[in-house]
Amino acid sequence: MGYSHTTIDELGDEAFRKVRRALGITAFGANVIVLQPGVIGRPHYHEEQDELYFVHEGHAIFDLPDERIELGPGGLIHVESTTPRRVTNPGPEELVMLAVGAKDGYIGRDGAPASPKAFLRDVDSD
Repeated sequence: MGYSHTTIDELGDEAFRKVRRALGITAFGANVIVLQPGVIGRPHYHEEQDELYFVHEGHAIFDLPDERIELGPGGLIHVESTTPRRVTNPGPEELVMLAVGAKDGYIGRDGAPASPKAFLRDVDSD
């Protein structure tokens, strides 16, 4: 059995905060990206891994080869590996995003019911 947890603040104060390392994740990449207002991220693409970005706070502009997309809190964007992208924080507030990267596709739904006895306490007892 295993799990781990942290907070964005516990990951440090850099722009690129390594969630994968902090939580011991090996199945996929995960990072928090924090950009101050007006910051233009470095243009990049990946050889193999697709990325999913989730905007937690602020606003992000994603410049892609054929389109410019603006996302606010709760916004999601999937970018295939070899698609060039650049992220900008238009401001006025800090931009906080979770970026998850992986390759080799979806493995299917593999969830199974867990016994209520698997938990420290019963939901009804709180």
